[in-house]
Amino acid sequence: MQERTPVSFSTRPTPRDGAAWRRALWLALLVAASVAFSFGFACAVPFAAFGATAALTLARRDAVLLTVAVWLANQLVGFAVLSYPWTQSTFAWGAVLGVVAVLATFAARSIARHLEGRGVVIVTLAAFAGAFIVYEGGLFIVAATLLGGTADFVPAIVAYILEINAGAFLGLMALQWVGGAIGLSSKQPFQRLAGARHA
Repeated sequence: MQERTPVSFSTRPTPRDGAAWRRALWLALLVAASVAFSFGFACAVPFAAFGATAALTLARRDAVLLTVAVWLANQLVGFAVLSYPWTQSTFAWGAVLGVVAVLATFAARSIARHLEGRGVVIVTLAAFAGAFIVYEGGLFIVAATLLGGTADFVPAIVAYILEINAGAFLGLMALQWVGGAIGLSSKQPFQRLAGARHA
């Protein structure tokens, strides 16, 4: 008869408990940052910046979870506080934003893994550029083929969206550095790419 491992009812936290608590708090802080962006930019929330940051600093599952949470927070703020119109078009664009934001996250992660070892600056810039191109390109394709609104993709508007995303990306990466310094996030942004390829 196989000996059973005794069940422990100790409530003393284990190192894994501490890591889980820090991970949850870190994700919550990033979602809170997205809420602030939702109030500040409404329809121009920098999803590409969040996707690239998530891809560079989190395991794949957490990166997708964060991207979805950022999108959901934006939609809740938009409909509950910012008076987004309750129309079929608005709901459709909301769904498209979520899907394209996740695709941008996957693109940034794929690019970062492909360029792994090429240097932090190259990997960071390439991941952000990939996320932005996939995000804006995906939205343009949907606008051109299904929902309309290609007038929103003139160079001046795209440049403005790029400026918002670039500034947000720098801010989020700085937040990640601070989080690493105080033990909330990884001190090495890219260790997740090597250590958790399929996580």
